[in-house]
Amino acid sequence: MSKNLSLKLQDGIFKETEQVLKKVKRPRNAYINEAVHFYNRLMARRLLKNKLMRESNIVAADSMSVLEEFEKFEEIISGENHGN
Repeated sequence: MSKNLSLKLQDGIFKETEQVLKKVKRPRNAYINEAVHFYNRLMARRLLKNKLMRESNIVAADSMSVLEEFEKFEEIISGENHGN
């Protein structure tokens, strides 16, 4: 299913698009649909990247804390093994 919409493009963008359309011999509607689809995928990837970066930063602090606990545990175990 398709939706009709009114679209206002800046003059420069419209002229540039028309020039490209002549060269690639694509219908304007198909070209704009592909462009919006591409941009949507690009934005989805950027949003995911930002989300992963935020979550990675949150986990990094916890990971360092866990690493410190493991290092303390290893020191205790190592000290017990050397004492025997």
